[in-house]
Amino acid sequence: MESSDRTPDTSAHDAALPDSAGSAPEASPAPEHRTEQPAEARAAGAAPSSSEHTEADATPTNDSAPTDAGAPTGPAAATGGAPAGVAFPRQPYSFVRRGDRLSPKRQKAWDEHADEWVLDIPRVMTDTSVDPAYRLDREAVFGRVAPVVVEVGSGLGEAIVAHAAAHPELDHLAVEVYKPGVADLLMKAAQAGVTNVRVAQANAPEVLEHMLEPGSVHELWVFFPDPWHKTRHHKRRLVSPGFAELAARVLEPGGLWRLATDWQEYAVVMREVLDGADADFENVHPGQPADDEHPDAGWAPRWEGRILTSFERKATEAGRIPRDLTYRRR
Repeated sequence: MESSDRTPDTSAHDAALPDSAGSAPEASPAPEHRTEQPAEARAAGAAPSSSEHTEADATPTNDSAPTDAGAPTGPAAATGGAPAGVAFPRQPYSFVRRGDRLSPKRQKAWDEHADEWVLDIPRVMTDTSVDPAYRLDREAVFGRVAPVVVEVGSGLGEAIVAHAAAHPELDHLAVEVYKPGVADLLMKAAQAGVTNVRVAQANAPEVLEHMLEPGSVHELWVFFPDPWHKTRHHKRRLVSPGFAELAARVLEPGGLWRLATDWQEYAVVMREVLDGADADFENVHPGQPADDEHPDAGWAPRWEGRILTSFERKATEAGRIPRDLTYRRR
């Protein structure tokens, strides 16, 4: 998830992720993504100040544009080219990759549940890429075909595990690149006894573009993505016209896209992006056009299905007002 008053550093701030939900992610030299989870600490996109960012969010740790942990390595990198038939991502990564070191409790959860709940995704160039030929077989993965909720930047897994426990009739796919956050999610899922959650440890745009079939998603969540608040880093923001096209591709007709951020300027940008995609989406809470006199027009009420996480609580205590948006696929 995302946050505000923070120096760019995302999904997992520079702080290490705690053993329980609501703490910061482990720091590591390699940059990549963020969310509220490992968002707590950072989250793929906020500064370590108080929000959780998501895979959608990640912020750099210094003033120069961060290098992508997802950048190609090996022969392709040496020659400056991609393998035959493989293209580089169309836009910069929205996350800064952090360390994958796990605490004993997280390692235990990983060892016990990763083989069953973390998808074995074919890669092409990086360990967060998705082979363009790969398609998610929902029946094979979940053991049934049910409506699917996808959360981009699930962080420590608080929101998606709670929703999965409350809605056993739905399947849930968490998209998160940070291994400590994924391990925390596995721990929570095991403790809650849920079996309707799976994890895609991969770059979200590639998941939506390649892995998921058109019209196969019931709801898409992007909660507190990295705001990448410095102007020169805006191109790294997850919510963009290009990502809106991918969201429209995977959502079923009538499917909902739920978003939240505590970074006010990014909230306005999100709304502008989705309002600009009005051929594909309609604002469920349009109100009247937003202006200086009615700044709250168009915002959704806080969604009761999104549990209050430590990340959001810290943002509120710091004086940042989370904004919710809900759009329906036409």
